[in-house]
Amino acid sequence: MNRQLTFITLASLALCGTAIASTDDIIAANSQIGVQGISTKLDYTENGGSHGTQGGVLDTENGRVNGFALSASVMQDVFFGNDYFQLKYSHNSGNTDYVGSYIGSGQGYGSVRASSSATMNDYSAAYGKGFELTKQLMLTPYVEFGHHKWERGLGDGSSETYSHSFYDVGAMLQYSPIQQLVIAGKLYTGRTLSSDISSTSTTFSGASLGNSSLNGYGLSVDYAFTKEFHANLGYEHSEFKYGYSSLNNLGYFEPDSTTKNNTYSIGVGYAF
Repeated sequence: MNRQLTFITLASLALCGTAIASTDDIIAANSQIGVQGISTKLDYTENGGSHGTQGGVLDTENGRVNGFALSASVMQDVFFGNDYFQLKYSHNSGNTDYVGSYIGSGQGYGSVRASSSATMNDYSAAYGKGFELTKQLMLTPYVEFGHHKWERGLGDGSSETYSHSFYDVGAMLQYSPIQQLVIAGKLYTGRTLSSDISSTSTTFSGASLGNSSLNGYGLSVDYAFTKEFHANLGYEHSEFKYGYSSLNNLGYFEPDSTTKNNTYSIGVGYAF
């Protein structure tokens, strides 16, 4: 009899624990101010083939640059219920490995290897609307606008600055399996805007670049140690391209390129 009562008590506690996990935990995770340490793996490739040049890889930049991110988000009933607002800023700096060749040398990709400095700054603002699919599952479609800038210091002492604005539409799916824990995944697609390059080179000062699609996805985990104090882990992959520029009066141009960024983060947040 005692064993049966013990079993019933344990089962009831388990059921109660499951019932406690709810979208309230998701809303709490979506309403906090946070700071994260971040590490971004930059994978940049310039390609030939434009303006009659030979095809193939011209040069690459690869490396990990570290930094920090600041974020502020809130989910409240403002317009349609479970309205989601988010602001983000991130800064990375470090060095990457350059592989390429000297222009006109005829030696091809890989004949020159050097180290380049890299500084990246990103900021964005997003709005979404959360839909409670179940007591533990929420889907939040959103739209986001932002700006990206990459300052690339070259080995010859010159520098290049790539920048673009962007918009994307996406969806964030959040699941709270147990109280205080929220697991999230997101998927988005959009487009770059006003892409350009400026340079300190004496032969090429800069130009407008072609815009392209922007795609990415991410995964994150948020755990509330207390009602106010949260900790989080995250990963995000993004990918976009720059189109080639027009020729300047000296016959120089910027080739088209592909950029892939993989960012890992760990941080803390204060929920309100």
